[in-house]
Amino acid sequence: MDARRKAREMALQALYTMDLLDRWHEGLPETLYEQDRWPASVSHAHRILAGVLNHREPIDHAIEGRADRWSVSRMNVIDRNILRIGAYELLFCDNVPPKVSINEAIELAKQYGTRESSRFLNGILDKLAKSAAQPKRNNP
Repeated sequence: MDARRKAREMALQALYTMDLLDRWHEGLPETLYEQDRWPASVSHAHRILAGVLNHREPIDHAIEGRADRWSVSRMNVIDRNILRIGAYELLFCDNVPPKVSINEAIELAKQYGTRESSRFLNGILDKLAKSAAQPKRNNP
């Protein structure tokens, strides 16, 4: 498995846990540091997770602005966190091409989401990518 794909998967697992337990302000989950098999992925997963946590409010606002009649809170927990990762990359990561962000989100959705997840996420992320005409801001 590609190191960046594994990093996105690890970030998704951490976001899922934080979202279900509503523990957004308790720091990064320890499970992220227990991934000895994937050392190259841990630092990238940490960057993704920290970026999503630091920008969660504008990310959620951007998602809701492209999700017809859907609030982030109404979305499936897996879908909304895959969307958060994809939106973070689209809005804040200059080094990730938009097509890559969208394709990686779709792959995560195929693996962890429902049958409808990949289409749902693709529609939202595609709208977000098209509307993100302003330069991306790099994550600190």
